[in-house]
Amino acid sequence: MDYPQYKPESADYLPLSDDELQDLDELLADLPVDEAMNIEALDGYLSALLLSPVPLASLPGADWLPTIWGGGDPFASGKQRKRLVLLVLRHLHSLAVQIGERPQEWEPIYSVAEDGDQQLVDAEDWCVGFMMAVDLQAEAWAPLFENIKTAAALAPIALLGGDEGQLNPEERAKLADLHWRDALSREVPEGVLTLWARRAA
Repeated sequence: MDYPQYKPESADYLPLSDDELQDLDELLADLPVDEAMNIEALDGYLSALLLSPVPLASLPGADWLPTIWGGGDPFASGKQRKRLVLLVLRHLHSLAVQIGERPQEWEPIYSVAEDGDQQLVDAEDWCVGFMMAVDLQAEAWAPLFENIKTAAALAPIALLGGDEGQLNPEERAKLADLHWRDALSREVPEGVLTLWARRAA
């Protein structure tokens, strides 16, 4: 199956409106596979692809697009698949513009957890999506996890989105605390911008 390749210079990628972002969320939710990403995971996944040491424009669409819907062809029609892919590419381009040119306007898409009257942000799904993109190119990412500065930037993402089986008991206990997750989630954007600045340099 042929998939489009991301072309960052394309003028066809208009930013998604709020309604279109909702459409993308619903398209993902309606896919009949458990492995399909939700909108939070997709946002993290695309962000990591943009931050990767391997330029996304050099990768065929078939290398990264099917991961979004769990592989295979779970679509009811070619029209549905084309609609989803177009929305994904437009959201990807919006992220690239925001993070690269207007970082002060960029906000990751997080879940919100309720704790009484408080609303706490939870970046777990976003970070899971991010780490899925890392896993696609683990060898290229490895030096970033070894460098002191970039490892520190990646640490909150890896804690929230990595394999819980690799966490020690203290870390697992902390992750059960919604307030600790909220604090950790709020560290993620700064880490992303640190990674972006390093990549741009």
